[in-house]
Amino acid sequence: MSAFVRYTLARLGFFAVAFVVVGLVSSIWLEVSDVTVLWVALIALAISAVASFLLLGGLREEVAVSLKARADKMNDRLEAARGAEDVD
Repeated sequence: MSAFVRYTLARLGFFAVAFVVVGLVSSIWLEVSDVTVLWVALIALAISAVASFLLLGGLREEVAVSLKARADKMNDRLEAARGAEDVD
């Protein structure tokens, strides 16, 4: 599985866990409505973003290295194609 997919799944997992926890905690004091669900989602998004930033540094680095390698490979192919066009 690629680093990008693992990172994305980890982020989604953090969000799902945060959404459930915040939803359960908010259901103790508030009645469920559309606005409550929206606030729960926004708070869960903020919590999961902070948790991802703090806990997924290694995966984020793997994704960055993988994307850089892919961009370099694409750039090399583009330069090779451009060089082939210049030769007459």
